[in-house]
Amino acid sequence: MKHNDYVNKQVNKNAFFIKKKFSQNFLLDENIIEKIVASGEIDQETCVIEIGPGFGALTKHIVKYAKKVLLYEIDQELIPHLNHLFRNHDNLSIIQKDFLKVENIDKDISTYFGDAKVVVMSNLPYHITTPIIMKILEESQRVNRMVLMMQLEVAKRLTSMPNTKDYNALSIIIQDQTEAKYLFKVPKTVFKPKPKVDSAVIRLDIRKERLRNPEFYQFIHKCFTQRRKTLTNNLNQAYNLDKTYIHRLLNEMHLQENIRAEALDIIQLKKIFSKLEEEGLR
Repeated sequence: MKHNDYVNKQVNKNAFFIKKKFSQNFLLDENIIEKIVASGEIDQETCVIEIGPGFGALTKHIVKYAKKVLLYEIDQELIPHLNHLFRNHDNLSIIQKDFLKVENIDKDISTYFGDAKVVVMSNLPYHITTPIIMKILEESQRVNRMVLMMQLEVAKRLTSMPNTKDYNALSIIIQDQTEAKYLFKVPKTVFKPKPKVDSAVIRLDIRKERLRNPEFYQFIHKCFTQRRKTLTNNLNQAYNLDKTYIHRLLNEMHLQENIRAEALDIIQLKKIFSKLEEEGLR
């Protein structure tokens, strides 16, 4: 039975009730599913965490290629379906839990995967996309890569470059921790139920040498506090810095005095942050 037919059968016969509180939108298109799995570059040395497998659309393909698969599913009503669907696969385990409440991601990884490399794949619920990504980046040292489907607008924001309308503080924070790539758009018509907006798939390759600097991230947020204001005005407001001093700093970097944060890349912003830190003006 095709996955599309399987989902329709379960929902239509009232064997399963779609729950809005979990942002459940089940992907039906097999070609798109195969593209998502291929984007993860999964092989027999790779273990995969899937967050929110639903009816197992992605899982059916992942389990064929991965060494081991670990599913986190919040909806206990879906567990019997998943257990039945994957009853013949001994390389798959299921944890019925809200991923955001997992206390130790890397402990679970060690328990189920040992020392293998780890890829996270998911059709993320729209309302908790950013919290899930940040939880992985902040709490895990074991995840190597994420291939994620999310709301199109968020996907553009996470992968955008300077001088684009989607570029913001979150873009910089994500790209400081990962190599972020926008892969492809997914139309809303390939989901059941159909969401109000289109989705997209992105890939985040987590940098091996990464140091989280919360103070730098706070600085970034302050640079973008009021997007249409100049960087000078935002820094003046946030840190009570003299505008003449900020202009001198920008001149030293050959930047215009009226430049906005959205025009600066992460290297330039780190230079400004470091200069303020050196002079104790943060």
